[in-house]
Amino acid sequence: MVGSDELRAGEVVVLRGPGGTSVLLELRAGPTEVPGRGVVDLSDKVGQRPGTVFEWAGARFQIDRPALADLLANLRRKAQIVTPKDAMFLLFLAGVGPGTRVAEAGSGSGALTTVLAHATGPTGSVDSFDRRDDFLEVARQNVAGAGLAARVRFEKRDVGADGFPAGPYDAVVLDVPAPWEVVPKLGQSLRAGGRVATYTPTYNQLERTVRSLREHAFEEIRSVELIERELHVGEGGTRPAFDMLGHTGFLTGARRGT
Repeated sequence: MVGSDELRAGEVVVLRGPGGTSVLLELRAGPTEVPGRGVVDLSDKVGQRPGTVFEWAGARFQIDRPALADLLANLRRKAQIVTPKDAMFLLFLAGVGPGTRVAEAGSGSGALTTVLAHATGPTGSVDSFDRRDDFLEVARQNVAGAGLAARVRFEKRDVGADGFPAGPYDAVVLDVPAPWEVVPKLGQSLRAGGRVATYTPTYNQLERTVRSLREHAFEEIRSVELIERELHVGEGGTRPAFDMLGHTGFLTGARRGT
């Protein structure tokens, strides 16, 4: 009998190989084709513990349960994704955590959807909306590949024109070209005291979004930009990297009043 800490058939695992390579796939009995890498048979890994090392394709691999970073690293990209530095702060601004019911506008490639579903846990849920069928399909595949499909519902919908379906949602996250068109409709779908977070690439979009939030009596409005700079760490020789991840987008959070 498989214990709670042991790997189960049907769950998503990550295979870590040499040089930082990683492969994300569903654990099941029998051979599994890995595009560009061949075939792997993990039948004997069912019931084993994470961290088990084995030989495959002439190299040593370790099988683990994936962290969020593994899930995001293996996404197929159709649209530009919200970067991890921004996605984590959007969670904070929107107040997303275990059990939260979230609405997302702008499924894109499903990167932010994956972060939201990971954060809400098995007791929460994410309703993700997009106007484009091709984006919805890629996002759906990526979320399923991350093993989080049970937490996410996808729907084709122009929330700028039609708003969200009836809520109430605990949080709304907007990664759309015109968030200010959605804000007036949030009173129909975001619970009193619920939070909204938006991602806007330009100052003009940011100003129009915040103006709309103010006009519709949202409270605790806060806008930030995050700059990420890596450090090269050595004994007596630590310094900042010459390159850094600068502007990607402006993040705004607000709370709906009563």
